[in-house]
Amino acid sequence: MAVLDLPTLVIHGGAGVAHGDLTPEEETQARRALEQALRTGYAKLQGGGSSVEAVTAAITVLEDAPQFNAGRGAVFTHDGRNELDAALMDGASGKAGAAAGLHRVKNPILLARAIMERSRHVMMIGDGAEQFAREQGITLVDPAYFRTEKRWQQLQKALREERAAQASNQPLVLPGKAYFGTVGALALDVRGNLAAGTSTGGMTNKRYGRVGDAPIIGAGTWAEAGCAVSGTGWGEFYIRAAAAHEICARVRLAGEPLPKAADEVINHIIPKAGGDGGAIALGADGVMAFPFNTPGMYRGWIGPDGVPHVAIYREDPLPLPGQTP
Repeated sequence: MAVLDLPTLVIHGGAGVAHGDLTPEEETQARRALEQALRTGYAKLQGGGSSVEAVTAAITVLEDAPQFNAGRGAVFTHDGRNELDAALMDGASGKAGAAAGLHRVKNPILLARAIMERSRHVMMIGDGAEQFAREQGITLVDPAYFRTEKRWQQLQKALREERAAQASNQPLVLPGKAYFGTVGALALDVRGNLAAGTSTGGMTNKRYGRVGDAPIIGAGTWAEAGCAVSGTGWGEFYIRAAAAHEICARVRLAGEPLPKAADEVINHIIPKAGGDGGAIALGADGVMAFPFNTPGMYRGWIGPDGVPHVAIYREDPLPLPGQTP
């Protein structure tokens, strides 16, 4: 493939955010974190680094930022714990790595990369995954590291609603926000290779070791030679639709334009089945898409102009390459 003059990095920090969810300070912090992630990942690309390196670097920044449901800002399970999942896929080689049910890995995306590059496996879970992380020198932290007061109060609210539903003998209807969060990144490097990565804290008040779409290759994360996708939303529906793979398959097999394929899967197939959320998609030609069907989605990109472009709410301007703001 011909060498490209300018690489591209696309990120998301989760769908589902709406006006009123954030204080002005929180909104400012979120935008700064998105910009930092873009700059950090893009610096790898500018230095000739691979798409895998750029995706890993960008997601690490987002995992360290408590504004997002991944790493430091992970939501709590029903039992008051944090369980983290992540996946990484190299579109050039088709290799992938994923980890789920983590409690002590500071940056799950680094473990996903280690699994992809240094093991014979694709997915590891729980204690075994953390043992492998320890052997690979990946930073482990006390579980208290992941605790933030905002996430803790979200769990308390969910538990109160659960108890009220049980007391009135009514079925519990989980709020849509319970399913949202997740961070992701896609990169196109100077060699024209794509990579995709996703990291999440899962679902507020989840039980029984539930795992969503983020670490499942083809559901929440997918990369191939011509297309890469990272999803965010109600994971059960992304798994059933094999959403990330489905977008790229439509591009590769049916010749659909990437924005059309992404829109069809995220804004038609998944809602029709009962789910919602968003995604980011990037083609080997630099075409990108940001479909979502919620009031907002943390999102951004950096490319030819070297300037990070970020947005949160639906009405926020996010000019794409070649467009006038």
